[in-house]
Amino acid sequence: MEMTTALWSFALVVGLLTLTPGLDTALILRTSALGHRRQAWGVVLGIQTGTLLWGALTSAGVTALLTASQLGYEILRWAGAAYLVWMGVGMLRSRAHPEPEDAAAADTPADTPADTPTGGLAAGWRRGLLTNLLNPKVGVFYVAVLPQFIPAGAPHFAAGVALTCVHVVEGLLWSTVLVGFAQALRGWLRRPSARRAMDRVTGLAVVGFGVRLAVSD
Repeated sequence: MEMTTALWSFALVVGLLTLTPGLDTALILRTSALGHRRQAWGVVLGIQTGTLLWGALTSAGVTALLTASQLGYEILRWAGAAYLVWMGVGMLRSRAHPEPEDAAAADTPADTPADTPTGGLAAGWRRGLLTNLLNPKVGVFYVAVLPQFIPAGAPHFAAGVALTCVHVVEGLLWSTVLVGFAQALRGWLRRPSARRAMDRVTGLAVVGFGVRLAVSD
């Protein structure tokens, strides 16, 4: 298989994966819909940084340890599950005890910048990165899929990273659509009742992802 063919084939596979709604989609939509544009892009960049790291580690053969070591996989799986449940419960609790600025948010013009001191680009990047890296299923996916698209005779590490970059580019493009969609609804979603509903739905979804990761085989 030629490298060009491998790139297009891998783009199709990970493109379908990217478009499938999941935890990444929920986090990006929730953060952007609440008006935290800088933090939303931080989440996007953190997720894609994690994807790039998984691809590089797989190309170097490191993530094969996840499939070879049951203990290593279990440690990472439970750490990821605990992190997701903690993050989801935090979202639910933040809406159960509204912050004082929630009341003022309803009177804020829709075109007013809504980035808050609670976290900006760096905070979003950390959240996105941890969410991605603490999900062992991403690593297992790369171990199972990425080597199949590396052409015989091609430099293994360089080809693997090149394929991963395709995934990253597609993720950035789709995230741009998600952020734009959420920003279009920002005026309505800035209302306190809408924010509470958004955090409840996203918090339950994130907790659900964590529980699913904990109980899955």
